[in-house]
Amino acid sequence: MVRALEWIDATGTLQLIDQTRLPDRELYLAVRSVDDLVTAITSLAVRGAPALGAVGALGVALAIAQGEAEAWSPERLAAEVDRIRQARPTAVNLAWGVNQTWPLAGQGVPAVLARAKQIVAEDEAANRALSRLGADWILRQTGRERVRVITHCNTGALATTAWGTAYGIIHELHDRGALELVYADETRPLLQGARLTSWELVRDGIPHVVQVDGASASTLLRGKADVAIIGADRIAANGDTANKVGSLALALACQRAGVPFVVAAPSTTIDLLTASGDGIEIEERDGGEVLSFGGVRTTPEEAQGYNPAFDVTPCDLISAIVTEYGVVEPQTTPDPGLLARIAG
Repeated sequence: MVRALEWIDATGTLQLIDQTRLPDRELYLAVRSVDDLVTAITSLAVRGAPALGAVGALGVALAIAQGEAEAWSPERLAAEVDRIRQARPTAVNLAWGVNQTWPLAGQGVPAVLARAKQIVAEDEAANRALSRLGADWILRQTGRERVRVITHCNTGALATTAWGTAYGIIHELHDRGALELVYADETRPLLQGARLTSWELVRDGIPHVVQVDGASASTLLRGKADVAIIGADRIAANGDTANKVGSLALALACQRAGVPFVVAAPSTTIDLLTASGDGIEIEERDGGEVLSFGGVRTTPEEAQGYNPAFDVTPCDLISAIVTEYGVVEPQTTPDPGLLARIAG
């Protein structure tokens, strides 16, 4: 299994696979400074909510080690750690990971690393558990022996510490012989589905096709898919869910087609302090990402780009939210305390 991130004890570095270079090159980055890490996060060399949680936790160790080497003041160290925490605002896991290890900073790098490595191990275990629960729910709900799945963006080992969330469910269905085909949305503008999800599906020998994002609604309404499964970057207390832009359109199409729409994420993605999706900050990226393709301008020079990285799917469009602690059904159980049961 590919590992998106790994701490190398011998060198005190964080090793990341550079996801901006896939699928052409499998290139690994050796991250040794806060600047390196923030650049890796903002450039999407590392991405995905669970993976960001892990690099946030490990980033505190990196910052402490750099601060010791460069004689930072306590104020400078706190400011550098906050740069990591704030590098991407929509995904709650990044700040969560930082906040898990920062209180241990006074005990030194070994204590911080011990907790960070525990987070990495816990994430893989959570992903595998939620994958089993999600596969069980989908097979019961659809009544099919083999299902056809639509997924959006990338939620596999590249987006986590290992295995995957929505992708993990797909992998679990495949391992059970219960998967017929995956429709992987290309995921504009940076093609995480076409570049990353397809790359993982090929490595895992899972049958799939890549489709343009605009094809998903037609695929669903023509009866070619039985379920849609996505991940999440933040789940508000009422079940509203932020995920890669395009997820909302997929949910609306599922509602019209009568197809289950499933959100899969570890419990750390649930933000009980944010009441609803209205309180989720949506990251807006450089508009230039939508004005060009492969480094070549595809729009008039006068055109401006609008590039929200995420959108919010209201809870009443979500058939099931799956974490390692269980499955809840927001459409059929409107309950303000619904998510507390699967938030750990």
